[in-house]
Amino acid sequence: MDFAFLTQTMTTLLKAVPMTLALFSLSIVSGGILALLIVWMRVGGNPLLAAIAKGYIFIFRGSPLLIQMFLVFYGLGQFGFIRYSFLWTFLREPFVCAVLSLALCTAGYSAEIFRGGIRAVSPREIEAARSIGMSGALLVRRILAPIAFRHALPAYSTEIVLMMKSTALASLVTVWEVTGVAQRLISQTYRTMEIFLCAAIIYLVLNFIILQAMSLLEYSLSRHRRAIPPALKA
Repeated sequence: MDFAFLTQTMTTLLKAVPMTLALFSLSIVSGGILALLIVWMRVGGNPLLAAIAKGYIFIFRGSPLLIQMFLVFYGLGQFGFIRYSFLWTFLREPFVCAVLSLALCTAGYSAEIFRGGIRAVSPREIEAARSIGMSGALLVRRILAPIAFRHALPAYSTEIVLMMKSTALASLVTVWEVTGVAQRLISQTYRTMEIFLCAAIIYLVLNFIILQAMSLLEYSLSRHRRAIPPALKA
């Protein structure tokens, strides 16, 4: 085992971690906001908006992310109204296309996760809130959103981990994140095993940090479900 080469490779790949984190954070934030909009359309009671939301979810959950990314990167420039508009200033950048693809994809999955969290809220809790005068935004902010998010958190944490791994696809549209840099090193050295081993370790560490953060968040939101110490029961 060539430890000197592994150290050099790990140092090179670590320099690409900020790009991976930028792809991940921007796609998760923008995808989460879009998912909330889709959930509102799905459960808002308007049949037309609900149908549009269902179609969106079907398309982005039913087609591979790689194809979606290629369509955004190579396909949007084929439309004149995009190529000759201010949008082309942003959409011609591979990084923007990668973030857009990841965000659109995760929005479809996250919307269904959030909808499942909303459906898990007991109607009795909503009725109890309404009986004391809560309605509209206050009910959503104080009752519906916290409980729904708590129910959705385990599944959403899995989606977040999947999105971290999905950032590796950005290398196929010339975004030099960890996997892209690893592939470039392999083309120069032909040492596939060592380089991909270093890349795998980086992804494992990043996902471990994410899972620990999500576990802490879930723990802090579930205080009411913890067992009461025997000393307090007496």
